[in-house]
Amino acid sequence: MLRAGGLVLALILLVPLHYLWRLFRIGSPWPKIFLAWAARMAGARVTRIGVPLRRDVFYIANHLSWIDILAIAGQSGTAFVAKEELRGAPVVGWLSTLNRTVFVKRENRMGVAEQINQLRDALEENWSVTVFPEGTTTDGLSLLPFKTSMLRVLEPAPAGVMVQPVLLEYGAVSEEIGWVGTESGLDNAKRMLSRSGSFPLRVHFLEPFQPGDFPGRKAITAESRRRIEEALVAVLGHPLRPFAYDVAPVAYIAAPPRNGEGDHPQDGGGGLPQT
Repeated sequence: MLRAGGLVLALILLVPLHYLWRLFRIGSPWPKIFLAWAARMAGARVTRIGVPLRRDVFYIANHLSWIDILAIAGQSGTAFVAKEELRGAPVVGWLSTLNRTVFVKRENRMGVAEQINQLRDALEENWSVTVFPEGTTTDGLSLLPFKTSMLRVLEPAPAGVMVQPVLLEYGAVSEEIGWVGTESGLDNAKRMLSRSGSFPLRVHFLEPFQPGDFPGRKAITAESRRRIEEALVAVLGHPLRPFAYDVAPVAYIAAPPRNGEGDHPQDGGGGLPQT
């Protein structure tokens, strides 16, 4: 209740200021401040490692939790790409519009050009856009294949735009924080907000690169994933493990357990909630 109260207080104080800034057509810093505050209210103690590019950048990140969004935006002020269903979610959908989220339909094959134009406009307005190309959340010890569809905006890349991979790392609590299994969004929010104490979250802004050096979205995606995996393995000190859950929306089928290994203790046999 204290954490929820802190989030409500932040909304009461900062949302009117945001609309005031927008009324006078001034760039509003308040979404970034609110999201940084919200991450702290949720228990995250965020440490930034590396230097985020300030503008004309496409961040590509791994994904564990909705707290990732609070942390990255709180450090950089970036906008995000999210699935269309999030727009209609109570409170969360409205908050997403304040940060100028670009909503896309995963199944809308005919609307790809429109979505690309939206991403280009977002880059011009927000200076940075973040995508989570795994398409779902994992456990911090695995990394799913990266989908390339939303990187069509980089084919060819707008003039001057860079790509910067981002690693989100929760250390020893990554499996606990990861939103996996059949847990609903509401249950996950309750669990996270009722969790005692705080936890570390290190946001690694890795070395940026010119997308033109890797022609085509598949090459850009592969290079981004390579850099994130390399950084994650270095942090963990051991190779990544296969992800233990089927994720139908991104066509991922988990390999069956080997050598008597059981399923993940939280696994309910279903797909992951999508963020």
